[in-house]
Amino acid sequence: MTLSLSSVAKTYGDGTRALNPTDLEINPGEIISLLGPSGCGKTTLLRLIAGLEVPDNGANIRFGDEDVTRLPVEKRNVGMVFQSYALFPNMSVRDNIGYGLKMQRLPRAEIQSRVDEVIALCRLEPYANRAITALSGGQRQRVALARAFAPRPRLMLLDEPLSALDAALRLELRDELAALLRQFGTTVIFVTHDQDEALAIADRVAVMEGGKIRQIGTPEELYRNPQSAFVAEFVGHAMPLSGEIRQQTLCLEGGELPLPDHAGSGSVYVRAEDLRADPTGPLEAKVETVTFLGTHYRLGLTGLTGQRMFALHHGASAPAIGDNLRLSIAPDALICLPHS
Repeated sequence: MTLSLSSVAKTYGDGTRALNPTDLEINPGEIISLLGPSGCGKTTLLRLIAGLEVPDNGANIRFGDEDVTRLPVEKRNVGMVFQSYALFPNMSVRDNIGYGLKMQRLPRAEIQSRVDEVIALCRLEPYANRAITALSGGQRQRVALARAFAPRPRLMLLDEPLSALDAALRLELRDELAALLRQFGTTVIFVTHDQDEALAIADRVAVMEGGKIRQIGTPEELYRNPQSAFVAEFVGHAMPLSGEIRQQTLCLEGGELPLPDHAGSGSVYVRAEDLRADPTGPLEAKVETVTFLGTHYRLGLTGLTGQRMFALHHGASAPAIGDNLRLSIAPDALICLPHS
């Protein structure tokens, strides 16, 4: 099912504009992430799609050929998974999954067949008769997904689906969630503030800020070709190389850096993984902090620009605090943006 949004906006009674007029088209079976910081409008947009909020006049929301703009939530046939999962603690896994089907008054045999289907799909067979309170966080997430998918919704909506889990479990379940959503084969929109989660799971990511979609594209497009400073900094934590551009050369506090021909006279950014220790490099900085992160060191550097910069160092040992370090940046690693 194609989802089409046109001029979808939300203004609350006190005049607060939570979402500016937004256009978006999502293809059948596509997984889209709405990514952005708190207050950017991503959850508001999700709730408008669900029918939990009423949009401003002039909006148009279509599920395929059907105009659902004013259709109430219970008639939209969407599956929803919230941060808390909202499972019934007094019911078993099987009863939780079948609850929505019972509300639809489906025949008992069909309910059992669908429940068995999603229990197998979500690998919940060993836990089917357990109470929700006896499950781990990851198992509860799978139950919530199974319950949302059992009614065979036209659209799945997930609001921060991993945020209730601890960091280690969140990382473990990220790939599992991506695989499950693709097995479902339905159109999915999920909200997150975690860029790693969005890049790992989504087919396309819509980066939001200030009630607007600032850029939408595949994870690779957003990471490699951000169109604004906000997207560059939010997706991949790019750092500004603050200096003066003279004849295709960026003059920094810690040295001069040749710029590619397409750089123009705008802003230049670099990511920590592209700032490399190089004895013959044209740049110099002082090591202020060293943090060991298992697979690499994260170096805090001063003297390269007017602010602290960071570099990832993959050697067997790290430079010492106080060392002067020569650095280089490959020309194709520079992110060159026009003035906004």
